[in-house]
Amino acid sequence: MAAEREMTLSIPKFDGDYEHWAMLMENLLRSKEWWSLIEEGFAEPARGTVLNGQQRSELAELKLKDLKVKNYLFAAIDKTILKQILQKNSSKELWDSMKAKFQGNERVQSAQLQRMRREFEILEMKNGESVTEYFSRVMTVANDMRNLGEEMPESKVVEKVLRTLSDRFTYIVCAIEEKLISTRFIS
Repeated sequence: MAAEREMTLSIPKFDGDYEHWAMLMENLLRSKEWWSLIEEGFAEPARGTVLNGQQRSELAELKLKDLKVKNYLFAAIDKTILKQILQKNSSKELWDSMKAKFQGNERVQSAQLQRMRREFEILEMKNGESVTEYFSRVMTVANDMRNLGEEMPESKVVEKVLRTLSDRFTYIVCAIEEKLISTRFIS
């Protein structure tokens, strides 16, 4: 039964969107109860340190878990990226290297956020696009901005959608705005 669950497990592939991939991988590793190896890592005892039987067995267990986590990471990361960060001894070092390379520092994140703000500002509904498709595009940008630390209340997203729907939805926008105004005065 456990082997069957293992077979259906899907390892999230890194596609360049670090935030999304990291969230999926963290969830996967937490479900396996291996996340502590990413957060804390594990320390090899100093050379020449004598370990008792229980300590040796605990260390062997940690090493095995770390190898399993590295295996998941290796399976998730494309070989061209992996070649750039391969010289990592532990899963924590591998994870930290991915984070440094793809999440970027504060300045990089700030530049990404500026780009996302601009993208959010110029979003408009395309000809022939459904409201659902447009709303999905707006939510994708808004969520990307949130992931970069932007405060993005739902009301701002809704206002953006209502403001930028194509002209053929004007009557719907008016009806929604009427309803919102009437509810504000009632409550």
